[in-house]
Amino acid sequence: MSPKQTPSQQRPLAREQRSGKNACLHMDFRSRGYYSKDAGCLLRRNLTLLREILLNNDVVFKEVWTKISKSPISYESGRLYFENYRCCYTSQQAKPRLLYELPKCSKAEKIEDALFLQSPLGSMLPSPSDQQSSLLVVTGNSWLCRISSNTGEVLQRVYLSPQHKFRYLNWDDSQETIYAKSIQKKLSPLARQAGLDDSTLMFLAVFRVFPLKLVGVLEINKRVFGSTVADVVLSQGVLAVSHTTKCVRLYSLETIVDMFRTKELVIGEHCDLGGTQGIVGEPPLGIPVNIHITEAPPVLFEVTYHEGIQIGGIPFHFIYTPSHKKHRGTHHVCSLKDGALARNGIQDMNCCSLESDWILFHPDQSGRIIHVGPNTINVLKMLTVWGGDSQSEITKDFSIIAQRDQHEASQVTVTSSGRTVKRRVHQLDDDPEHETFRMVEYEDELDLLTVVVTRREEAGGEAAVCLHDNNNGAMMKRILLRESWDETYSHQLILDRDTIVHIEQGRNNNFCCHVYKMTPKRLNE
Repeated sequence: MSPKQTPSQQRPLAREQRSGKNACLHMDFRSRGYYSKDAGCLLRRNLTLLREILLNNDVVFKEVWTKISKSPISYESGRLYFENYRCCYTSQQAKPRLLYELPKCSKAEKIEDALFLQSPLGSMLPSPSDQQSSLLVVTGNSWLCRISSNTGEVLQRVYLSPQHKFRYLNWDDSQETIYAKSIQKKLSPLARQAGLDDSTLMFLAVFRVFPLKLVGVLEINKRVFGSTVADVVLSQGVLAVSHTTKCVRLYSLETIVDMFRTKELVIGEHCDLGGTQGIVGEPPLGIPVNIHITEAPPVLFEVTYHEGIQIGGIPFHFIYTPSHKKHRGTHHVCSLKDGALARNGIQDMNCCSLESDWILFHPDQSGRIIHVGPNTINVLKMLTVWGGDSQSEITKDFSIIAQRDQHEASQVTVTSSGRTVKRRVHQLDDDPEHETFRMVEYEDELDLLTVVVTRREEAGGEAAVCLHDNNNGAMMKRILLRESWDETYSHQLILDRDTIVHIEQGRNNNFCCHVYKMTPKRLNE
């Protein structure tokens, strides 16, 4: 017999039991990563540990690999692509190594553009190959191919069109919707002499990914959108049409599909559209145009600008520079709802430099704004002033200031009588002799701002990678690059967990890739 339980060991009365959380609370806590066994929570904890190790003073970054190429170099998710995406190296080991090499191909079959697809982990897809991370590429002969990022195997091929030359790939909604854009159609001199008038500017093919599913192919026609149409992009379900008159109009892609899609097409199935028959996505048919825009769709938003327009923030705002001459050099932050200028919405860096300042919405989806000048970085936050007009206000969250000598430069001259005269010399804010901001990136997994600063020394341009806390701007670490930095050429720098990749364009149109790895300081000495 088991021993008799004392009153304190007996099961408590119902009224004394803790009430358990209901299913809704459990699901909410799981989505926030509160459970220790949740994969997302474990990943966040590991990344928090990695951040602490990376910012430790006993850890340095050491250059472990360099490679020169005659063609542009690309980096995406731990993979380096050379020779127009033909050769793939993985950078996830101590030193990069060749992962796969595609066979050489003709000029017509070469890869024109590519996007990296990272399959979602929380959903089951129809085919096992759909679960693999892959590279989606468009070739010179208008094939859309999905290539395994680990082996280089072609997982899927879709033929786009025998008539339209698709050359560009981009995200409409990251890791959800992509679109392929054709080159702009231009009439030949003989066609112009014959009096032919082709108002078609370009074509867009829109797909959903995971798995690859066709939304539709639409034609951008000047008769519908206006004779001044210059270019078209898709972003977050919005079709942005820019004009040569420095005007941009926004349209809803969902509305366009609902109004003008004549038939829903499925890749790999037979179709009969306007007397044209064949298999969708296979030669010789490809994918026919199934979204015929016959009249101008409803305009969501329209603005005239001097420089490009950006949309973001919480709630949605847009940043632009008005076309009037008096506004040159300023950035206006306005509400997308009614176009009202936010309080303190005119941002002016007041800098005197060869290169202009730039501004962007913060990539961390916090709704903040990053304004970058040659010697100052302002991170701005957007406050909603609830009231009659619910107007937003722009305030400074923090600033990052370049390390410069505070004494103004002077030039000493001596008169004929021997008197010494000091005259002030006004220097540019991006003078190469002083520390200047060249690049600002955001590392989302470590929650760090990666800032590249340069300064010209006797041996050449010196560059450093400064890691700043994303919440308050404090400098956490400064990493000197071994190679010199020539600001006259283009550069790309990526911090990806424990790896720094610097891709630079050099003389004679050569490209060079430098890879740095995190290592203990004692092993580097």
